Amino acid sequence: MDLSCRQIEDIWQFIDGRRLADPGPLRIPVYRSGRPLDIEFAGAGQAPILSERAASVFREMAPNDVQLFPVEVEGQTEPYHLLNVASTVRCIDDAACEEARLYTPDDDMPDKIGQYHVVSGLRIDKSKVGDERVFRLWGWSSPIIVDEEIKGALERTGIVGGRFDEV
Repeated sequence: MDLSCRQIEDIWQFIDGRRLADPGPLRIPVYRSGRPLDIEFAGAGQAPILSERAASVFREMAPNDVQLFPVEVEGQTEPYHLLNVASTVRCIDDAACEEARLYTPDDDMPDKIGQYHVVSGLRIDKSKVGDERVFRLWGWSSPIIVDEEIKGALERTGIVGGRFDEV
């Protein structure tokens, strides 16, 4: 929500893998009690929320690949940021995945035909990635893909939260 407590109209825009207009300062409610995480995903839209130390890695190592929007996290005084990954790469390696199935006309979801319906055991074709350091996957936007250097930098900061799986 914005600072006036109005819900953001399109919460899914933050996982589309495209550059966005600055939504202005946002407020994020806490859904999980306990120690704050450095990387967490907010609400139904699964917008990635980062602590300042996690955000600084992306700011320094991939400034052209991401946008960082300031957010207030309920009950926290430290700065947090919503991470918007600003690019999408079509690089899922269907044959190397355990399963990769696209929507078809038989699925009765015409707006999704040609996008991924199921992906398990995700693998990407690294030859299609080019110079991208941080990106979303075309047709399967939930994972955020980062290169090894960014992964290492995040791990060296001692972040809490987030998970890295080689793809």
